[in-house]
Amino acid sequence: MAKWICTVCGYIYDDEEAGTAFEDLADDWVCPTCGVGKEAFEEVA
Repeated sequence: MAKWICTVCGYIYDDEEAGTAFEDLADDWVCPTCGVGKEAFEEVA
């Protein structure tokens, strides 16, 4: 499981907490905080 950060607002998507891998989210999923798409997220090392 991984964590992903929104490069626009800093929202953290946590695969484990959410129960769904980031890669498995729908293509039209958007950040719940600022509304940008998945392409604006980077995996946290």
